[in-house]
Amino acid sequence: MLRRFYPDNEADSAYGIDYQALYEKGYRGVIFDIDNTLVPHGAPADERAIDLFARLRELGFGTVLLSNNKEPRVKSFADGVGSLYVFKAGKPGAKGYEKAMEMMGTDPADTVFVGDQLFTDVWGAGKLGIVTYLVKPIHPKEEIQIVLKRRLEWIVLWCYHRAKKRGRA
Repeated sequence: MLRRFYPDNEADSAYGIDYQALYEKGYRGVIFDIDNTLVPHGAPADERAIDLFARLRELGFGTVLLSNNKEPRVKSFADGVGSLYVFKAGKPGAKGYEKAMEMMGTDPADTVFVGDQLFTDVWGAGKLGIVTYLVKPIHPKEEIQIVLKRRLEWIVLWCYHRAKKRGRA
C-alpha cells in the first residue's frame, strides 16, 4: 500500500543529481517543484538555480516548473531561471504533469520529476510512470500543513528504506 508513495531515487539536493547521466540514458525533460526543492519556500531564483537551468539547457533538456502555487510566485521564479511553468498544478493530480510533458514534447519514458514531498510531488509523478527523485527539503521552516505531512512522510520513508535494505523496494 505504501509502495505507491516510494520515490524511484533519492538525492540530497536537486543540485547534486547527475543530469548528464540522465541525458545519456535518453531523458529529455525535467519537471521541478520549486519551494524547498530549488530554493527555500517563497525565495526568488538564486544564482545556483539560474546556473542549474542554464546547464540543463546546454545539455539539451526541456524544463518545466510545476507548482501548486499561484501564478505570480511561479512566473517570477520561472522568469528568473528561464523555464516554462505550470501554476496551480493540482498535484498530485495527473493534469499538471501531463501539461508539463506536453509543453516539453516529452512523455513519461523520457521525463524525470524532482521534488521534496512524497504525497504531492513523488506520488503524482509516479502515478504516471515518470521517474522520480525525492530531494531533501532545503530549509526546515515550512507551513504547518507541510510540517504535518512531513511526519507522515517519515513513516513512509522508514518503510521504504527498510524495504530497500531487504531488496523489496
